[in-house]
Amino acid sequence: MSRPLSLPDGRFVVPGNRWDLAGDAQRPPATVTVVIPHYRQQAQLDRLLEALTLQTHAASLMQVVVADDGSPTPPDVEAYRGRLDLTVVRQPDRGFRAAAARNLGASAADGSILCFLDADTVPEPAYVENATRLASAVPDAVTVGRRRHADLTGWGPSDLRAWFTAGAAGPPELTEPRWLRDAYLGSRDLLDADRRSYRFIISAVMSCGRSLFDEVGRFDESFTSYGGEDWEFAHRAYDAGAVFAHVPDAVAWHDGADWAERTGEDREDKNREAMALAPLVTDPAARTHGVVYAVPQTVAVVRTEGHSAASLLVTVGSLVSSGDCQVWISGPDATEMRARWGDVDTRVHIGVPHDTRRSRFVAELHGPIRLAPGSLDRLIAVVDDTDVGRVVVGSPDAPLLILRTSRSVARARRWSGALGVDTDELADDLFGTAVVDPADLDITDVEVHPRLAW
Repeated sequence: MSRPLSLPDGRFVVPGNRWDLAGDAQRPPATVTVVIPHYRQQAQLDRLLEALTLQTHAASLMQVVVADDGSPTPPDVEAYRGRLDLTVVRQPDRGFRAAAARNLGASAADGSILCFLDADTVPEPAYVENATRLASAVPDAVTVGRRRHADLTGWGPSDLRAWFTAGAAGPPELTEPRWLRDAYLGSRDLLDADRRSYRFIISAVMSCGRSLFDEVGRFDESFTSYGGEDWEFAHRAYDAGAVFAHVPDAVAWHDGADWAERTGEDREDKNREAMALAPLVTDPAARTHGVVYAVPQTVAVVRTEGHSAASLLVTVGSLVSSGDCQVWISGPDATEMRARWGDVDTRVHIGVPHDTRRSRFVAELHGPIRLAPGSLDRLIAVVDDTDVGRVVVGSPDAPLLILRTSRSVARARRWSGALGVDTDELADDLFGTAVVDPADLDITDVEVHPRLAW
């Protein structure tokens, strides 16, 4: 499909990541809540609040929530209460809890769009308007602004106002991270986003709909040191059907150099972040050490119909040995059939999975089949190469295996009711289906009573 679908309220559901198809549709400006996590940054907060008084987005449609992470002295915002719709919320100081602070701020939000800005940034006057425009038209959108860097040492609110409104000279500009600039350029501002683009969503300049934020599950509050929570949220949002976009004309200036340039490589801190992310992010690049995590990349459901205990063992064994996969055996005789194996494999479960949202894929298998080593990787490659939401292995009328992306299923479920369309049909419409010959993936039939003896 190459067209957006109109929702009853005038917003759009777009296929794939095609945020460009929403075009320049004119919608009334959205109500926006700017959420500012803060800790002992009064001078920086003063500059940020001053910048928010200069926004082109209507002040009557903008709320500002300062979410204080337990500063010894509460943030002083009295000078801005008559100029901004301001709320301050606080949490106890229990160490670095930026993720929890952002969630606390979002809980106090009245706006339909959340615009996260770190306290050490200053947004240009059109920032809020530009950063939130797409999310007001495409409710699945998660946008990231352009974070530039400057040395704002000694700058006060009046200096900022003179820079933004009177043409005064700006502060000394610092290096913009090349890895981010190249990523946005190479992906056409994330129009060509893929499953690894979560790395380019930065919470310091991120915006999204409040309903999407709540549905995805907010920031994971288990992150209690610098970094990682925005990658984890973005990864989860992508698998929940989010549309990623970089908005280069939404510019916010960060006070100081990029963190990596400011501190150099701290291997211990980066390792701590990597170990915190790996159990939650199913990106294979995060999981190269051979250990098994509770959240697999692929959840497979194997129906027992047509199986003997022996053929079921062959099918399930070929799945768990083929990659980052866990299997649920479903059927009235599943427990009895598995009991004959005598195994203790924790990757195999009985019943149906309760929650598959953090896994990238859900596979359904019908009948006795065997996946050769590498078959699952080749099946996943079909999705990566074609960006479809569903792969059917075998005849569409009698498939051996169906692989669905959580991304396509989540977006279709979100909007099927409002659009009056069947969920599977909508998923196919938005993401498409590929049909693959089992032989191309080295997937073969198995006898109901295969030879297990040696």
